[in-house]
Amino acid sequence: MAEAAAEIDAALDVLIPRPEGPESRLFEAMRHAAIGGGKRLRGFLVLEGARQFGVGRDSALRAAAAVEMLHAYSLVHDDLPCMDDDDLRRGKPTVHKAFDEATAVLAGDALQANAFYALAEPETHADPAVRAELCRGLARAAGPRGMCGGQMLDMLAGEAGGPLEEAEIGRLQLLKTGKLIEFAAEAGAILGKAPPQLRHAFAAYGRDLGAAFQIADDLLDATASAEEAGKRTGKDAEAGKATLVGLLGIPRARLHAERLAAQAAAHLDALGGRADLLRALADYAIARRS
Repeated sequence: MAEAAAEIDAALDVLIPRPEGPESRLFEAMRHAAIGGGKRLRGFLVLEGARQFGVGRDSALRAAAAVEMLHAYSLVHDDLPCMDDDDLRRGKPTVHKAFDEATAVLAGDALQANAFYALAEPETHADPAVRAELCRGLARAAGPRGMCGGQMLDMLAGEAGGPLEEAEIGRLQLLKTGKLIEFAAEAGAILGKAPPQLRHAFAAYGRDLGAAFQIADDLLDATASAEEAGKRTGKDAEAGKATLVGLLGIPRARLHAERLAAQAAAHLDALGGRADLLRALADYAIARRS
């Protein structure tokens, strides 16, 4: 993952060029948000999925960088004062703290647009149908039935006054976090023009991995220090946010995450040893401390 993160950062360095001209402040804010730090789990999923189908590394890296730009946009906006109002992200000041709130909004907007621009260019894939499918999948993961919809549910949950049921929390987290991880897992198969059953297997792997990852994130918020996590912790309980950790308690939530990780790995049984790294990733997702 560290090697993949370095490659993804190099790709982002090209896709978000060093600032020049009067709009340089916007480029600086975009680079602050997207380059350096982070686990690059979503980008790693794209790269490792693409490797299963013999996709060229440059093509896979462009798709991985696009997913990471979309993810970075979501974090920039999630950290804004009108959302979670966070000061720290990936061990450094959030964009609205390092620059200002208006610049952060524009940087998030620009990162989102740049993600689709990168996917739509011929350098990502020679087949326009593949590029269109990538753009369609990313848009679905990011829009009202994906991240944005999940964020809306998160905001409404805070206003509802009563606790959410387990199924309601699961749907909220599927949309807010899981849909982008699901797409990242499937993107390599899309690039490789994999048969439908393998595309579905990778999507199912990503869906269960995303659910496990989100529970692990909530466990970190409840148990890790800000130094370990690279961001403010304890904020879910402080804000009364709906999480499975809050509903089930730490031991039961951890057990649920372990079951989801095992379920994710099982979706890749047909690939045999080729998918060992992806199975290891499922274990890492629930064992990490940052």
